[in-house]
Amino acid sequence: MRKFGLIGYPLTHSFSKKYFTDLFSNEAIDAVYENYPIENISMVRSLFNDPILEGINVTIPYKESVIPFLDELSEAVREIGACNCITIKNGRTKGFNTDVTGFERSMEKKLRAVNDKAIVLGTGGAAKAVCYVLKQRGIPYLQVSRNIKPGLITYEDISPELLQDHRLVINTTPLGMYPKVDECPALPYEALTADHYLYDLVYNPEKTLFLQKGEERGAVIENGHDMLIIQANESRKIWKV
Repeated sequence: MRKFGLIGYPLTHSFSKKYFTDLFSNEAIDAVYENYPIENISMVRSLFNDPILEGINVTIPYKESVIPFLDELSEAVREIGACNCITIKNGRTKGFNTDVTGFERSMEKKLRAVNDKAIVLGTGGAAKAVCYVLKQRGIPYLQVSRNIKPGLITYEDISPELLQDHRLVINTTPLGMYPKVDECPALPYEALTADHYLYDLVYNPEKTLFLQKGEERGAVIENGHDMLIIQANESRKIWKV
């Protein structure tokens, strides 16, 4: 039997485990997919020693901190500085980033010419993949942090005028994720219009408060569900399963 899994903390709700378990069952693949809610990234070393574990997905908060534990990195991981998929073969590990493909293919379905400047909410591993895609597509962006950092803006800097000028807004933070569904990024939502496109990497709930507020103003909205499916299938290709 082949074995794959997911590391992160906490793993209270895992799309990946159900998705891969159902896939393996439906296609009669002799494999299992397990959740590994490790409290410290150093615990990943023991997983790498599992003789039948072939691949791991990586989620919050370890997409960046897992990199020093890997033997080899894909070009995308080297450039982005975040990893969400790992292969383990003959005792050696290699990191990949399937968030890039997942986000780009999902986001572009509703992207319009008017969405020519972006605001990226968050600075974590997923945000790095999003910024990489925007850079590749030639879409200028501002990145937002809760704290003052060089090259970034804070939520207090997002004025109605700034939001009106940036009509693609991408939430890479966990704000609004179940069970804290009454939370959302602090934005001047009244400045949103039908020309705006709000993309939320959160997929549970299906429509976060961030997306609801955008929809109320006529904005195009999309959650992270398709992105997850696409990146999961990219992981499958990498693992050859």
